[in-house]
Amino acid sequence: MDTVTGSFMALGLSTAAGLNAYVPLLAVGLLSRYTDLISLPTPWSHLGDPLVLAAIAVVGLADFVGDKIPVVDHVLHLIGLAVAPIVGGILAMAAAKIVNVDPGLIVVLGVVVALATHAGRTAARPVSTVTTAGAGNPLLSLGEDGVSGALSITAVVWPAIAAVLAALVLIAVFVVWRRWRVLGLKLQGRDPASDRAG
Repeated sequence: MDTVTGSFMALGLSTAAGLNAYVPLLAVGLLSRYTDLISLPTPWSHLGDPLVLAAIAVVGLADFVGDKIPVVDHVLHLIGLAVAPIVGGILAMAAAKIVNVDPGLIVVLGVVVALATHAGRTAARPVSTVTTAGAGNPLLSLGEDGVSGALSITAVVWPAIAAVLAALVLIAVFVVWRRWRVLGLKLQGRDPASDRAG
């Protein structure tokens, strides 16, 4: 049962990391420091240190603002292709240690899920930029931040519900990416059907 709980928690936190890497780090650190909902073992307990929390908050704020600015958001997303899976792996390992199980596959799950989620949102963002002249990007980014925060807290409080929500997010990311990709091909004057065949 602990392995299942750890996997569900890791799935929720790593999906949140794919949407915004700094939100789940900050959420886990704050919940660990100021509540009894989560107790992080060493070395993960350092996430709750004031200096670490402050550093995450500063970098997270810069990312939060930058992700609302067209062009800057694309640069941040490219950086996130490295950051998101690392954070996903760290949070997955922390989740495994919280429930005292071997991290093994749970860490792999965290890395893969965070990377897949982030890659999906990265691929979809240019289409939003083209179709809305960048005006839709801030709203899309705010939505990603909100879902990341909700998933982070839910993963700690109700891991099973977080796993279901994470699965829905992953499906939504895939569906949106495919639809926006088709729209992007049409805007380029290409036939999506022949593009798939090629």
